[in-house]
Amino acid sequence: MALLFHSMIKRDDWWRTQLNKHVPDLEIRFWPEIGNPDEIEFAMCFNMPHGELAKLKNLKAVFSLGAGVDHLFADPDFPRHIPFARVVDDELTSRMTEYVVQHVLNHHRYQHQYDAQQREKIWQENHAPAARERKVGILGLGTLGQGAATTLKYLGFDVAGWSRSPKDIDGVTNFHGGDQLDAFLARTEILICLLPLTAETRDIMNAELFSKLPEGAAIINPGRGPHLVEEDLITALDSGHLSAATLDVFRTEPMPQDNPLWSHPKVRITPHVASIANPDRVAALIAKNIIRARKGEPLVNQVDTTKGY
Repeated sequence: MALLFHSMIKRDDWWRTQLNKHVPDLEIRFWPEIGNPDEIEFAMCFNMPHGELAKLKNLKAVFSLGAGVDHLFADPDFPRHIPFARVVDDELTSRMTEYVVQHVLNHHRYQHQYDAQQREKIWQENHAPAARERKVGILGLGTLGQGAATTLKYLGFDVAGWSRSPKDIDGVTNFHGGDQLDAFLARTEILICLLPLTAETRDIMNAELFSKLPEGAAIINPGRGPHLVEEDLITALDSGHLSAATLDVFRTEPMPQDNPLWSHPKVRITPHVASIANPDRVAALIAKNIIRARKGEPLVNQVDTTKGY
């Protein structure tokens, strides 16, 4: 039995050691050195080159090295009939919550303006309202969104969330469905996108959406790069309708040097670091799913192909 591994970060010996702690008889092969493809029963990957998984005729399960699975759906030849699972982990949620809270506070306390004033040597006070008077909105109330919403509410913010179906989170106002999206946007001063990437959510943060936010609103996107129409964001920032943006994910990563977001004065960029799963915990989860797949049992965090997450 063999598992094919592919990741953008090379830690081959480490992954082999960790996985074999839990599944001693598992042979780990690292793409592109796959050997006989018919011997491969499992794949553990992130951004696997398109068409490669379809070559594995005896594949029993696929494991995404992350909470998102859009990189798998993007492959037109991905074998969707094969069970596949994503990583959902308490520590992944905690790290995302840290990122969201950090940048909500930056926007809430006008840190972007202070950074600009420092460059120009301008001493000017900008008084932020109390947290209870600041309306924060989260697009997407899955595991990551709920974690962020709960913590922001604890800090005193007026928190609302929008999701496809109703959610019940203590102290958080819930909007759901397409007919409630406009009302959610109208009350949101700081917008955080934590949606899964699906056909319905691709390009969701566009000119039309921005126009429905209050003037001076800010956005934070640690979700997925294709959620955002970058040109529309720049236009909204330049017009003054949006005050600032914090971006962690991009359509092309690493982001090209000529992308105008790099030098935009109202944009803060981080290099896809909002939430990185603990490799020890990921290895244990993948090993658990290998054992379940061998027994023909449903995978932990198995993806619903009809929903895309």
